[in-house]
Amino acid sequence: MAMTTCLTWMQEKKLQNYFGEKQFVLLYKASVHKFSKESLLQRCSRQGPVIAVISSEDHIVGAYAQKSDEEDFIILFAFHETTISECKIGPFRLSTLFYASVRDFEFRIYLEQKNVAMSLTVMNQLGLPQRRISFQECEVFRCEDLLDKRRMDGIAELKESLLSAVRAYEPYGGLVHQTRILLLGPIGAGKSSFFNSVRSVFQGHVTNKALVGYKTTGMSEKYRTYFIKDGKNGNSLPFILCDSLGLSEEEEGLCMDDIPYILKGHIPDRYQFNSMEPFIPGLDNCIDSPLLEHRIHCVAFVLDANSVEHLSHEMVEKIRKIRRELIKCGVVHVVLLTHVDTLDLITKGDLIDIYRCVPVKLKLEAVHRELGFALSDIFVVSNYTSEWELEPIMDVLILSALRQMLWAADDFLEDLPLKETS
Repeated sequence: MAMTTCLTWMQEKKLQNYFGEKQFVLLYKASVHKFSKESLLQRCSRQGPVIAVISSEDHIVGAYAQKSDEEDFIILFAFHETTISECKIGPFRLSTLFYASVRDFEFRIYLEQKNVAMSLTVMNQLGLPQRRISFQECEVFRCEDLLDKRRMDGIAELKESLLSAVRAYEPYGGLVHQTRILLLGPIGAGKSSFFNSVRSVFQGHVTNKALVGYKTTGMSEKYRTYFIKDGKNGNSLPFILCDSLGLSEEEEGLCMDDIPYILKGHIPDRYQFNSMEPFIPGLDNCIDSPLLEHRIHCVAFVLDANSVEHLSHEMVEKIRKIRRELIKCGVVHVVLLTHVDTLDLITKGDLIDIYRCVPVKLKLEAVHRELGFALSDIFVVSNYTSEWELEPIMDVLILSALRQMLWAADDFLEDLPLKETS
């Protein structure tokens, strides 16, 4: 049976980030392997960098050693509510901390007696109220780099697999040559940035074809249907991303009356939106009798992960109203959470397994609670906004979300009445 740490996700994450974006592998747990220094040293020798964590009812203290089997400086630390205090001792071997016979030592861990003793100087530097602390648990972790070569090689392989899958994608039943995905969401949520990010992945370098504006204003004022060329062979990829004016509680956002016309394929590329004047059928460039290939096959609501709990009542009602129209038209719709990399405590290494991160889980639950989307229909991405080079981990998130949208479009095409597929 796998061991689990008694640290909360937040505590473990703060320690991992504090010591240089590490991943912790639990080697020793006193309540499982006995409160014995012999057992601890047997399991934790020759492990490279290690961290020992002592948990009491009121305190979390410990020691970090960059070299577990050599004499080196050891960083002692104490966990406070919002901060971590530290002091450095040594050079010592980590094992020295567990031997009571050493005289005049600044920090000692008595496993058998389940208490920690420290000098007055260490106590003050760590901001602790007493020199001796009784504890209930002692855990030792091996500290690994989150982005080591083995992990990055695996990410690179996954990226190539996803690229191949999207390139080989064919819309359901051959009903259309390219599926159309409409990006909807509040102004500044990252719709145009997502298009740029998808294009960047397939071009092999960061691009900025779609203008990206400031959070409060956005830049998209025209309806754009973006065909994306594959940088590998120059061919058009089997999907089209459609960008529109952002949603707003104010009058300057996308007119709600325009949405049915977008969904049904009447609005042409480069149509200039006017918040005060809805689209009028029959204009010179209007698509009077749109074909299935002109229609929207999937809608992705693009939301900023930092603001999903703070959407205004007006915005929530607007999104719910759009969802009712989508359901009426039978269009499958999903959610795309952007800016996930800027959430508190999230680092680039966390993007490898982002859906297990507590802050991200909380955001998914907020979307589910406020807007009613199933958790399985909510995807997270980190768009290219300030990077100069492609990052394989970001690419995997972008491609994974795109593949899910293509599958959603297939669900729409598969569910169409026979008379609409002729």
